[in-house]
Amino acid sequence: MQDADAIRRCRQGEVEAFGHLVHKYQRRALAHARALTGDDADAADAAQNAFLDAFRHLGRFDETREFYPWFYVLLRNRCFKQRALPQNRAGTSGVVDTAEPTGASREEMYDLRTALDRLEIADREIIVLKHLDGWTYDELAERLEIPRGTVMSRLFHARHRLKVLMSQPQKARR
Repeated sequence: MQDADAIRRCRQGEVEAFGHLVHKYQRRALAHARALTGDDADAADAAQNAFLDAFRHLGRFDETREFYPWFYVLLRNRCFKQRALPQNRAGTSGVVDTAEPTGASREEMYDLRTALDRLEIADREIIVLKHLDGWTYDELAERLEIPRGTVMSRLFHARHRLKVLMSQPQKARR
């Protein structure tokens, strides 16, 4: 089933069709939510709530566009709300789940995940979306609702901060 078919069927009252969208995007949504919240449980809560939001607001979805970019905005908002909850203000406890690049050792991947987890949320988000998901500058600008030049600037500074964290001796990073 195509996304457009699932959306059309949902709008016609076939609630089960939404399961196609959840099944197709759940893993990706959880990975993005983990990157934004830094915690598996918070990520799961945010993703679940974002899917509920998407279902409730499916009538507002513009069928000429792709589903996931629209959904990502809902997910992002839910992640920010989740992080703002009082029990989450002390910091994050999880490590960002990233795909393992070819040739990287487990130790290098652990170091990268740990460094990403220590970045501010905006830096972590833009690095994950650009380098792990492969979003273009224009896609980032549209989905983050910021100018393209701001995307480039934020990405430059986020990369620099990540490089600094990665260059610190191992004991200093923990």
